[in-house]
Amino acid sequence: MKPLRILPLLVSLIIIASCSSSSKKNTIPVVGFVDAFEDATISQAKTGFVDALRKNGFTDGKDVNIEYRNAQGSIPTLTQIVNYYVAEKVDLLATSTTLSTVAAIQKTKTIPIFQMVSPTPDRMKVADAVGKGPANLFGTMEELNYIDTSFTLITRLLKPKGTRLTVGMIYNQSEPQSTDALQRIKGLADRLHVTIIAMPLNSSADALLVTQSLLNKNIDAFFANPDNTVFAAFETILKSCNEHNVPIFTSEAGLVQRGAVAAFGADIYQWGYQSGVQAAQYLKTRKTDGLKLEMVKIRKRVYNPAAAKKYDINVPAGFEPVK
Repeated sequence: MKPLRILPLLVSLIIIASCSSSSKKNTIPVVGFVDAFEDATISQAKTGFVDALRKNGFTDGKDVNIEYRNAQGSIPTLTQIVNYYVAEKVDLLATSTTLSTVAAIQKTKTIPIFQMVSPTPDRMKVADAVGKGPANLFGTMEELNYIDTSFTLITRLLKPKGTRLTVGMIYNQSEPQSTDALQRIKGLADRLHVTIIAMPLNSSADALLVTQSLLNKNIDAFFANPDNTVFAAFETILKSCNEHNVPIFTSEAGLVQRGAVAAFGADIYQWGYQSGVQAAQYLKTRKTDGLKLEMVKIRKRVYNPAAAKKYDINVPAGFEPVK
């Protein structure tokens, strides 16, 4: 009969252990990560963000649960994703690209948002009267000053012999960072003896026709500006440009890995990493004291050796080859 007396004790211990395990599980913080669309370059930001969390003591599935959703370019889906995270009361939101960040800002004023691959609050049109962003917005932002250096690479590397270069661009009118970059480039172009031909498009599905139309105007080079639609359609743009022997330059280092000749711009992985460091600090303290939107810290001059060889472009010292 003694073994039977032990049974209630064992059952009690199992229940206590189960409750303890459940309680521990419920204390694991949850990160809601939202990407606006699928893209090989932009995805590097998520990799950097997750790596930063892990290196600061938050391994996914162990010390933190990272719930990831991708809107695949659909605004209604993006809204649903953010609404879901807000309803689930995740501990923080991680937003990649401008559309994700703006959607999160519109849906919550309390959950901390750690943005990446997104511009300054004023360019997203979410700043207040004195130019300050929402109180719950953190992470890493980018400004347009670097665009000057990026665009100047065209004249520096193509070395025109006293003639004007014609540079083609496409842009999505609904993306503020894209239209702002275009206006800045137009202001710079005349001083560089460059003629800009820019054509709008509404989605990546339009990229082939718009790019072909642009190439028919005898452009000397194509400049891929910071535009999410350009990112999503880059392989289509690259194929058309290569067929017409038109080199692509850009402000995004990730696009050089995908076939552009050269760039000066933010390292997308490091952009995500920088935001991830901030998010880890918040998870450690559960306080936002000392956290603020930071300008992206790491920009690189990079070139694609295969693309440079194809167009017989001699890249000077100071540029890092992509692998």
